[in-house]
Amino acid sequence: MGRVTPFPVPARGGQIGFERAELMRILDLYGRMVAAGQWRDYAIELGRDAAVFAAFRRAAERPEFRIEKRPALRQRQGQWALIGEGGAVLKRGHELGPVLAPVERRLLKLVAE
Repeated sequence: MGRVTPFPVPARGGQIGFERAELMRILDLYGRMVAAGQWRDYAIELGRDAAVFAAFRRAAERPEFRIEKRPALRQRQGQWALIGEGGAVLKRGHELGPVLAPVERRLLKLVAE
């Protein structure tokens, strides 16, 4: 009864994830897009190479945007990427804020109309 089973320690180079501040920034944007009626669902995939946040217009289709964090590209193009529905990289950078800027600009246009 009093036995504690240790949680498995990830192997070296294990799973990539979002830090709390990064996830809060992404979820804040997601909440504003839901309030504007643009997004209805999301998915998070945490893998060995990347962490991906995907936002959907409807649950049964491809994601409208994917926000990827790939730490292996930190010293090259930047670890953050915004990928569109067709799979094209729309923005890449070292910081999350500028990568999310195209989606935030779109949100401002929706509110202004």
